[in-house]
Amino acid sequence: MPSLRWRSGRPSVGGLLEQREVTARRRVDELREEADRIAAELAVAERDWKEWVIARSRVREVLSPDGDGIAGPDASRDLRHLDPRLMRPEPTKAVAKPKPVVPMWRAGLAWSVLSVDYQRILRVLADRERLGQGPLTCQEMAATFGMEVVPAKVEALRSKAKRLVARGWLAESAPGQFTLARDVAGPDGGS
Repeated sequence: MPSLRWRSGRPSVGGLLEQREVTARRRVDELREEADRIAAELAVAERDWKEWVIARSRVREVLSPDGDGIAGPDASRDLRHLDPRLMRPEPTKAVAKPKPVVPMWRAGLAWSVLSVDYQRILRVLADRERLGQGPLTCQEMAATFGMEVVPAKVEALRSKAKRLVARGWLAESAPGQFTLARDVAGPDGGS
C-alpha cells in the first residue's frame, strides 16, 4: 500500500489518488483473472457442445432413409413418423473461434503447446533473462514486438501475460512487471 503524504494533518491529494489507482488496478487484475478462467471454461464447454452437434449429425446421417444402406438392423423400418427436422441435415453455422487455451505449466511441458503469441512473449522474456536483464512491462513488450504502443495493444498483451501468470508460465514480480516463472525453461520444456 503506498504511503500517504500528510500535510497539515490530512493526506495529500497525490497520495489519495495513488491509493485509489492501486485499488482500481487490483480490481481490474481480479476481473481479468476471472475473465480468463471463464474463457477457459467456455472453450471447454464449446468443444463439448461441438462434439454433441457432430454426434447428432452422424446419427441423423445413419438414420437417413436415402442413406447408403448402412443404417443397421432397423434400416427397413419406416422412419417417416419421426420429426422431419431430424431427417434433413442442417446448414452449418459459423461458430466463433475459441481463444487458445493455456495449459497449466508443469515440468517438461514444451512451449509448443502454446499459441505463437504466447510463445513470443516467453521467448522475449527468456532472452532478457539470459542477458541478465530484468522484468518487462507490457508497454516494453509491445515496443519490442514492433507494435504500436497504444492502450488496446498493451491491454491485449497484458491479458495474455496475466493468463500466463495464472497458469504458472510467468511471474509478476511487481504489478505490470513480468518475468519467466522460476522453473520455466527454454522452448523445449524441462527445468
